[in-house]
Amino acid sequence: MGWSQHADAFLELGFRSMITRLPSLLGSSLALAWQADRNAARVVLAAEGGRGLAQAVGLLAVNSVLARLMTDGPIEDRLREAVPALVTMAVVLLLGALLRAASTYATGRLEPKVERLATERYLERAASVELAAIEDHAFHKLLDTAQYGASASRRMIAHATRLVNAMISLIAAAGVLTVLHPALLPLLMTMTLPSAWGALTNARRRYESFHAWVQHARAGYLLQGLLTEPSAAPEIRLHGVGPFLLRHFRAMSETAEAEQARLARLAARTGLIAAAWTGLATVATYATLGGLLLAGAMALSVAGTAVIAIRTGSGSLDSLVLEVNQLHEEALFVGDLQRLYKEAAERAIPVGGAALPEDPREIRFENVTFSYPGDAARPALDEVSLTLPLGRIIALVGENGSGKTTLVKMLAGLYEPDGGRIMWDGVDAATADRRELAERIAMVAQDFKRWPFTARVNVAVGRPAAPLTEERLGSAVAQAGAEDVVADLPRGLDTLLARNFSGGHELSGGQWQRLGIARAAYRRGSILIVDEPTAALDARAELEVFEKIRALAGTGQTVVLITHRLASVRHADLVHVLEQGRLVESGTPDELLASGGIYAELYGLQAEQFTARLPAPKAG
Repeated sequence: MGWSQHADAFLELGFRSMITRLPSLLGSSLALAWQADRNAARVVLAAEGGRGLAQAVGLLAVNSVLARLMTDGPIEDRLREAVPALVTMAVVLLLGALLRAASTYATGRLEPKVERLATERYLERAASVELAAIEDHAFHKLLDTAQYGASASRRMIAHATRLVNAMISLIAAAGVLTVLHPALLPLLMTMTLPSAWGALTNARRRYESFHAWVQHARAGYLLQGLLTEPSAAPEIRLHGVGPFLLRHFRAMSETAEAEQARLARLAARTGLIAAAWTGLATVATYATLGGLLLAGAMALSVAGTAVIAIRTGSGSLDSLVLEVNQLHEEALFVGDLQRLYKEAAERAIPVGGAALPEDPREIRFENVTFSYPGDAARPALDEVSLTLPLGRIIALVGENGSGKTTLVKMLAGLYEPDGGRIMWDGVDAATADRRELAERIAMVAQDFKRWPFTARVNVAVGRPAAPLTEERLGSAVAQAGAEDVVADLPRGLDTLLARNFSGGHELSGGQWQRLGIARAAYRRGSILIVDEPTAALDARAELEVFEKIRALAGTGQTVVLITHRLASVRHADLVHVLEQGRLVESGTPDELLASGGIYAELYGLQAEQFTARLPAPKAG
């Protein structure tokens, strides 16, 4: 179904690259923690360092206790000599418990702050890129994978904390073993290397699989949503679409299950190989320890401490491998998030630029060409040159796919031309301050967003930075002719327009369209772009809306109107006719009707629908 394009994964995942990339990714996560809450980060680092040091002191105290207890002499004297070391052990245990509690508390404070900070940065960058980036398949796939980076950043804090503790504990145990006998240390390390290889290999496979199947999984969620969403429910029931969607959901789920089974099979094989090598290394370690005892190269008390140190070190190594594995998996997603930061910065809406004229006379399109990425058939706009005189009503006319909507999006700065210029008097829009350009535009798009907020917010979101006043709200609602829409709502402007929430209400298409026009009126842009503003309105409401639009133009506001209903543009000051991305006609409505071109042809076709007579009924 077009969703199985599993390519271009971010897979720098050789064993060596995993090890070499880990410190930098861990460092970036710790840097994020530092920015989120410095005090909590300090507490975590200090507490985990203290716990490791306490463990080393505890092992040395154990060795001291064993040495005192295994010497010759009365048991009372041996116990008395062991008391200082026993007290040391008790203090170390108490201190370790306190440090563990401090670390747990600080980590609990730190994790949600890190996730919030990472999520805010993700959303901030996603909202600041060009529209073309959002519509780009490859960039949107990066958005899909990078969204897991925020929660992964949070989990990395816990894994990093336990990793630091395991490393320090391992260093402590290794140091004690080195003091007891240097030959034990390399054997301890070989006990865990196979486990490390197995864990990291499985992590790489899971990450590869995630990248390959992320869009497949998203499509599965899409099918689930289609089966339950209210807007699709009537057609699902009337046309019997449910079994069709369920059949495809089942097929997609079965392929995903097969992928999970493949990963499980490989993980089991890798685990067996790692376990076999670990077992051999363990046997070799304890055989070496026994040989040292038999050869008299090690005292029994030292052997006892060595056993404890080996068990402690082995446990620390196991924890270290587990946490490195988990940390690496999370770090991979954090790496996606960092890659998103980089690419979003490259594709961000530029900040600053030349100032636009305060009161421009016209906007000129000079040989403007634009093509959508991946559409090699023909450009959406092809060498278009036209003028938009400001303070007038300008209509854009043409059949579907003629380039009208693309042209107004370029006027609003949402797209940049592949060739040509868009001039505001003498200022090229490509060099202008995009924020200032957007400030001057208000748009009612054909598919404008129906926000799941209250009616009040749906209007005021037209300019959220403006102070929310009843006077401005009332004026916008009146300009759009939406007073009756608001009056019919159960709680007026405070009615929630989201039926899937308790107390929510749903509007008809025509009511939503009036609210969308009110939103544009609330924005008070000097240029109002309306794309099919009356598509969902009846004839009476359509006439009223166009009267409102003409009234806006009467106040000096420029109106750029896109509509298929050509009778509605008879009052436009200028009409531009587009066909297959090219400008083919320009003039007033009367001039275009008199010329007998495309506009006149389309106008005549629509007029015939209202003037054609029905055939007379047959007699008898």
